[in-house]
Amino acid sequence: MEIVPVDEKNLANAAFVHAESWRASHREVCSPEFVAAHTTQRQTEYLRGELAQGKQLFLLRDPDPVGVVSVWEDLIENLYVLPERQRLGYGTALLEFAAARCREPQLWILSSNEKARRLYEARGFRLTGREKRLTDTLRELEMKRQGI
Repeated sequence: MEIVPVDEKNLANAAFVHAESWRASHREVCSPEFVAAHTTQRQTEYLRGELAQGKQLFLLRDPDPVGVVSVWEDLIENLYVLPERQRLGYGTALLEFAAARCREPQLWILSSNEKARRLYEARGFRLTGREKRLTDTLRELEMKRQGI
């Protein structure tokens, strides 16, 4: 297993992982049309934009592409692992890798994403009480790492 920076050479691999994982994790909370629009091509442009903003993007390979994560200052974003490779420690490896690059690691999760919340809480992240309302039923919740 290795975690490498994303650049133009491996951007398509990172975008594939991001697209596959994003669609799987958002199927229950977004319309089918919106989910289907998140193609590898669209996510390539999205991730290229993230890099252009100065975010650091990383790809986990074992040996094929398995997961992605981005870091911008203390904010961890875009942590995705291919659905068929989840629950094998890749998400934890990416989270710890990203958190080590932050002074005070923080992230936002969908209120409906209980799997991610359990992962983050097990790794020392706690809800701060801050939230962003996305729809009448869906919010993003801020989490920060406490005391680790």
